[in-house]
Amino acid sequence: MKIVVMKFGGTSVASIAKIRNVADIVKNHYLKNKIVVVLSAMAGVTNQLQNFIDEIGYETSRETDLIITSGEQVTIGLLSMILNKMNIKTIPLLGWQIPIITDNQHEKAKILNINNKIINDHLKNYDVLVLAGFQGVSVEGNITSLGRGGSDTTAVAIASSLNAERCDIYTDVEGVYTSDPNIVNKAKKIDKVAYEEMLEMSSMGAKILQTRSVELAMKNNLKLQVLSSISNNKGTFVVNENELIEKEIVSGVSYSNNESKITISGIPDQPGIAANIFGILATNNIDVDMIVQNISQDGVSANITFTVPTKDSKFAKKLIEENHHKINFNNIMDDMNVAKISVVGMGMMSQSGVAAKMFKTLADNQINILAISTSEIKISVLIEKKHTMLAVKALHTVYNLDNK
Repeated sequence: MKIVVMKFGGTSVASIAKIRNVADIVKNHYLKNKIVVVLSAMAGVTNQLQNFIDEIGYETSRETDLIITSGEQVTIGLLSMILNKMNIKTIPLLGWQIPIITDNQHEKAKILNINNKIINDHLKNYDVLVLAGFQGVSVEGNITSLGRGGSDTTAVAIASSLNAERCDIYTDVEGVYTSDPNIVNKAKKIDKVAYEEMLEMSSMGAKILQTRSVELAMKNNLKLQVLSSISNNKGTFVVNENELIEKEIVSGVSYSNNESKITISGIPDQPGIAANIFGILATNNIDVDMIVQNISQDGVSANITFTVPTKDSKFAKKLIEENHHKINFNNIMDDMNVAKISVVGMGMMSQSGVAAKMFKTLADNQINILAISTSEIKISVLIEKKHTMLAVKALHTVYNLDNK
């Protein structure tokens, strides 16, 4: 029998009633395929566990990972109970029991190896395996977490390792939309989207799939489906671009309010300064996105502006200040009142005028652009956060994405 991996997020397992619903979905599929289910913790549980850690005020990565991965242990146990009660032979497994071996980078661990033999042996004896997402075990034997949204990565890694037929990601939405339907009521569900488009949408703020999981699926050419655990409608397939009959010029408009802009002014206009700045940030695992550099009015010094995730903003600023002697700047400022708006589409590679239309639309709506970054299939701009909804709606309309 073919293997299908089914992942259910926190909103899909938020109560016993919802976990029973998950069991019903599994029941409808297990006679046709061998099923591996990957679960998140109940919605809000991981945040509550993090709050306990914050309340103590003494955080160590080893203990943090041990605590915040405990929520998944509850959900896999509950689902396994329900499935066994339905006479579906099931076993719950934690990351260390498989094992999913990771590096020792706590809270952002990378998967190094998955023991297929143990999983395949269990598949011979059980109808359904229920695995805890978001977690693994380091080579030193410590429990590790894969970062927020890590259950997606667990599911894709397991599916890739087992050469599964596909990986179904169940959420509280029916698929991938042309924009956030909570903001754009005319957003349309997309039937198929290329890995590259989904990767850009995820990295630019779309909260459907974790970026790492999309990268892993693309690397292994694994077919993904994003669908709802509430309705029976077909979802969105994330596929190789060769499977797209017609490539849309713009497939979607995404946004992220989780951006902070840092500006360092008065740095020497000489080789090696930018390398120093971004080397310091890279060493401390801080992701940098947009970068703008320009010469100051005096013609001797320069200013550099870049964006980082808001959660890393204070730490990034502190690191730069601590390394003042290496950079020799005059001033550093951070601004959290910004948002990143992106238009994404495979068809942009063969069409001109996409950027011009974006910039004109923002100008017509009196929205100033603070920074710009581009790739072959994406254009992103940084704007003031207060203009987020206006920008997304206007761009969604001008690129003819509105549901008629």
